Amino acid sequence: MKDIAPAISPPNGIGDAKPANQAVLDWVQDLAKLTQPENIFWCDGSERENTFLLEQAMRQKVVLKLNEKNVPHSYLHRSNPNDVARVERFTFICTPTKEEAGPTNNWSEPAETYKKLHGLLKGAMRGRTMFVIPYMMGPPDSPLTKVGFEITDSIYVVLSMRIMTRMGEVAVRRLGDDPGAEWNRGVHSLLDVDPNRRFICHFPQDNAIISVGSGYGGNVLLSKKCLALRIGSYLACKQGWMAEHMLILGVESPEGRKYYVAAAFPSACGKTNFAMLIPPKHFAGWKVTTVGDDIAWMQIRNGRLYAVNPENGYFGVVPGTSYKSNPNAMKSIAHDSLYTNVALTDNGDVWWEGKDGAAPAHAIDWRGNDWTPGSKEKAAHPNSRFTTPMRNNPALDLNVQRGEGVPISAIIFGGRRSDTMPLVFQAFDWEHGVYLGATMASETTAAATGAVGQVRRDPMAMLPFCGYNIGDYFRHWIHIGKRLTNPPLIFNVNWFRKGMNGQFLWPGFGDNMRVLKWIIDRCEQTGGAVKSPIGWLPSPHDLDLAELDVEHKCIVEILGIDHEEWQKELAAHAKFFDSLGGVVPDKLLKQRDQLAERFKQ
Repeated sequence: MKDIAPAISPPNGIGDAKPANQAVLDWVQDLAKLTQPENIFWCDGSERENTFLLEQAMRQKVVLKLNEKNVPHSYLHRSNPNDVARVERFTFICTPTKEEAGPTNNWSEPAETYKKLHGLLKGAMRGRTMFVIPYMMGPPDSPLTKVGFEITDSIYVVLSMRIMTRMGEVAVRRLGDDPGAEWNRGVHSLLDVDPNRRFICHFPQDNAIISVGSGYGGNVLLSKKCLALRIGSYLACKQGWMAEHMLILGVESPEGRKYYVAAAFPSACGKTNFAMLIPPKHFAGWKVTTVGDDIAWMQIRNGRLYAVNPENGYFGVVPGTSYKSNPNAMKSIAHDSLYTNVALTDNGDVWWEGKDGAAPAHAIDWRGNDWTPGSKEKAAHPNSRFTTPMRNNPALDLNVQRGEGVPISAIIFGGRRSDTMPLVFQAFDWEHGVYLGATMASETTAAATGAVGQVRRDPMAMLPFCGYNIGDYFRHWIHIGKRLTNPPLIFNVNWFRKGMNGQFLWPGFGDNMRVLKWIIDRCEQTGGAVKSPIGWLPSPHDLDLAELDVEHKCIVEILGIDHEEWQKELAAHAKFFDSLGGVVPDKLLKQRDQLAERFKQ
């Protein structure tokens, strides 16, 4: 078989940025003995290095350069058709006992797993270059910031990590020379991209990750879901902070009052759209800014939660992204971006379903085949991605690099639900809010392999990302609440409810500002609400619906509660808690009983 990652030969001054930390040097030497690469490339994150690697990636056809006029400094990558999404069934938490991993994770015994993975890695980089990537998650001066090193044989991973993290010399400086300092050890190899030899394994107690057999970003950019959430959530519980699958946005009123909101939605449910929201014309003078679109690390200071975005870029879903749905994302990805699994037009531009304008008469689809509008297959994969630096975002918040983080006034949970869940409601208090997060559900999307459109419980949008026992994770949320003297208000939203005709009742996108405005009103204690069994609900006149082209009956329906549907929802909550095998804290079981009781009153 042809080597899918042949070695490269850098010129002098490139690929030789060895760190001074002896623990890193020893670790790399051990991995080199195991994997036997032709050479070792020590990344420094420089422009010169990036230019060289892009040239090599083009030569090896790992990336294609796009039309410089249409999409400046941008490239297209195609992954193997068997390797297009996160693979939850091949993702493991490797803890000494199965109980520590908990009922929602795939567990694997650490010693046996190391042995199996080392067997797969033995000689895996022969004829290849081993890249060593130092990177930092978090602003340079944040106490929450973590350093990681990722070893990989994929140029695509290096190019992507340069966008998604603070990579190179800045991370080496942060780690320093102390061999006992905390840092994450990440190992990745493409092997031969065989699904039967695909494993993404996390060792929380060792602060280590090993990923083999995949080239898809969510499985191989070990900074992202692997460190920032799975290992991060474990470290957060141990160290007293929070690592959450949440966007962070700022919202500023015309009077200059500014609030920050964090929101947890499952993948492909509108996080990036919401984080980059542009208010409708009716909200002239209001500004929404982006701190982060996917991950929030939060610490307690002065009785409040403060959040940082540990990432340095966006790894977003492309299909459906347009100037209508997300102008700021379109501006962000218009240059200096890396696209994965979108279509290539005849003039060297990119195209995907949902992009503005007419479909091209001819294109090369994500598999590399000819495509026309009459083709049965989609031109872009439903989970095709863009990778772009956050500096490209015209709505980037001025405090995005603030090490202490931004103060969080509200936390929003939300999923993709066709029925049952109203447009928005507010929890009665922190523990009730934790219950809402613990029982949230969403219809599955193409962001993970498996059936699409099935309702599954996804606590805090962390089901695939919690790196330890979910019951302990719930307890951690409850304990955090006890330490907060000024806790964020907690809300639940659902942009995706449908009417009897199967059409969405709410326009979404920029009009979600109307919901955000009510949430801010509640934070300011000026917004009206009606008490209901599930929480505080706005009545239609509590929302600013001026100039909204939606029938009043649709608004009434989307804010309503169907008691029959909620009896099924309560039963589903109980079934989900039961499926977790006794790990759910008593406080949440009590919350369910109280919710059921309120429906009887």
